[in-house]
Amino acid sequence: MFNGNTLRDAIISAANNLANNRKPVDDLNVFPVPDGDTGTNMSMTLSNAVRELEKVEGETAGRVAKINASALLRGARGNSGVITSLLFRGFSKGIGDEEMVTPKNLAAAFKIGVESAYKAVMKPTEGTILTVARIASEKATAAYRDGKDTLEVFEAALAGAKEALAETPELLPMLKKAGVVDAGGQGFVIILEGMLSVFRDGVIIVSNSGSTEIVEDEENDAARNAAGEFETEITFTYCTEFIVKRDSECTKEPSELRAYLETIGDCVVVVDDDEIIKVHVHTDHPGNAFEEGLTFGALTSMKVENMRDQHERAKHDAANAKKEKKPAKTKENEKIVSVEITKPVGFVSVCAGNGLEALFKDLGVDVVVSGGQTMNPSTDDILRAIESTPAETVYVLPNNKNIIMAAEQTIRISTRKVVVLHTRTVPQGITAMLNFDESADAEANAIAMQKAAEAITTGQVTFAARDSDFDGHKIKKGEIMAMTGGKISYVDTDIKKATSKLVKSMLKKDSQFVTVIYGEDVSVTDAKSLERELNTKFGDKVEITFIDGGQPVYYYIISVE
Repeated sequence: MFNGNTLRDAIISAANNLANNRKPVDDLNVFPVPDGDTGTNMSMTLSNAVRELEKVEGETAGRVAKINASALLRGARGNSGVITSLLFRGFSKGIGDEEMVTPKNLAAAFKIGVESAYKAVMKPTEGTILTVARIASEKATAAYRDGKDTLEVFEAALAGAKEALAETPELLPMLKKAGVVDAGGQGFVIILEGMLSVFRDGVIIVSNSGSTEIVEDEENDAARNAAGEFETEITFTYCTEFIVKRDSECTKEPSELRAYLETIGDCVVVVDDDEIIKVHVHTDHPGNAFEEGLTFGALTSMKVENMRDQHERAKHDAANAKKEKKPAKTKENEKIVSVEITKPVGFVSVCAGNGLEALFKDLGVDVVVSGGQTMNPSTDDILRAIESTPAETVYVLPNNKNIIMAAEQTIRISTRKVVVLHTRTVPQGITAMLNFDESADAEANAIAMQKAAEAITTGQVTFAARDSDFDGHKIKKGEIMAMTGGKISYVDTDIKKATSKLVKSMLKKDSQFVTVIYGEDVSVTDAKSLERELNTKFGDKVEITFIDGGQPVYYYIISVE
């Protein structure tokens, strides 16, 4: 059995071990865009816990686990960091209030941690950290049932994790093609190895840098906008939302409601606490969603919207709003402070680049959080931004697929009502802001803003960070990649050529507006040259707008409406 001090030392050792191996984990990313940040996100998440655990002495194992879980929740960065925090939050629930880590509660800790992580992901992908953690849990449970002691249960979990990690390329073809294992799974194994060093040998692995904290320099702190966006096609007609007041006698889990809703629609969001379950789903059968919800308790705040009708209206409103945009002034290094509530609605947006920050503030955003793909803001960063917004309801625009989960963790811990829009790119965030209607209520606005964002086609032009064979393209480090919806469309050696070709491929018969946001590595002269070329080729068909975004990594970010 392990006491609280031993568990504390084990977690610190794990954080140090991950910090020492952060770069190799980052390098496992198979996508050639410069966004390999899994190791960084997981390491920064754990380092947040170390700062709290270093103050702890003589506490029970249960108390140490709770302190760790709370710190990880607030420090979670990126999807990998959030999943890591959820694994440890479940770990804390498994240990409970017990003084020691025992074979029984250790097996339970792994099991509950895995369940928490799987529940948080709408469509879990096998061959990732989830699989590695699940197999580790299964091996830990088997060892406990075989009568093994605490150390042997943990060793079994680590052995299972390593076994599962080795199999990840067989579950994800892209990993096999690249000849690597899953980055998140590798990070989890490194965490367990760091803990085992204390549990088995009593040795805390020392950080090579002397500190588990990662320095955020100007380059890393700049936003790295994620590739990817929502599908633009409306598959299901009705956006259906409701709240279930949970029946205390109901033994069913919210995950069962989520699973059912995924069989009748998409864009499923199920968020629960001890009293309610909040539901959002796109479906052709809203009545069926309500019927299933009733099996969990009484329904309230029911709303059904016809998205096909709203889609046409949103496009018209966005087009009119776009024409009314005005230049903005930039406020740099604005300090986040706690403020009183003075208005009903406010906005928090994540982006990088002075131009983009100015644009979002001009559109009505109260607080801009600097962040992006390589240096994702933590849950705590987003929370502080929310709390410094003087509004009762705060809309959060992550503008990056890898920040959405961290943003959603703020819903339960903020004093405000938080609405996280699933904006996965900067253009989606801009469009969402353009579609805010002051006369509409919070739920109607969330629906309209999300629908408008989903209708945007986003393209990005960047450079390859590594040699790769991806999406049918043989790519060499340094070559220019043009992407649409996160998928590589073209590879070239000339930025201007690649961008022009990308814009042409993105245009549809009904396209009206093209917005090109140029980054910090594009000169004004080059941007003007591209603008002239695009206007010559397409100016008679669409209205073309150029914006100096100042973003790193992406030479150009393009939206077509």
